[in-house]
Amino acid sequence: MIKRLLALDGVLVVCQFRDDGALVGGYGMMDEAQMAGLAKFAHDYKRMVQGNADQLSMFTQMRGWTPPGGWLVRGPALSVCSVGNLVCVVDNAEASLNEVMQQLAEAAHW
Repeated sequence: MIKRLLALDGVLVVCQFRDDGALVGGYGMMDEAQMAGLAKFAHDYKRMVQGNADQLSMFTQMRGWTPPGGWLVRGPALSVCSVGNLVCVVDNAEASLNEVMQQLAEAAHW
């Protein structure tokens, strides 16, 4: 199912990871070790975002901070996008980040 995400313009690699950060599967232009590293990074970053959202919710006493819907780290040439336990690397020059995030959100609910 996640292989469909590779059809989006600019998506270079897509991975699914377990709740402990282990790679479940991946497709694209990375070898298995790089995909495992991407999955571990995505897991750790997801936990950090969740912790920050929990703190914002607690200190502001406002609803809506949690759970975070996803996250995005943008670099000069590439971006890493994640929703749920899915993560992908995209080429900024070719990808529509809005479209990628929408499709990730849809795929994360399969």
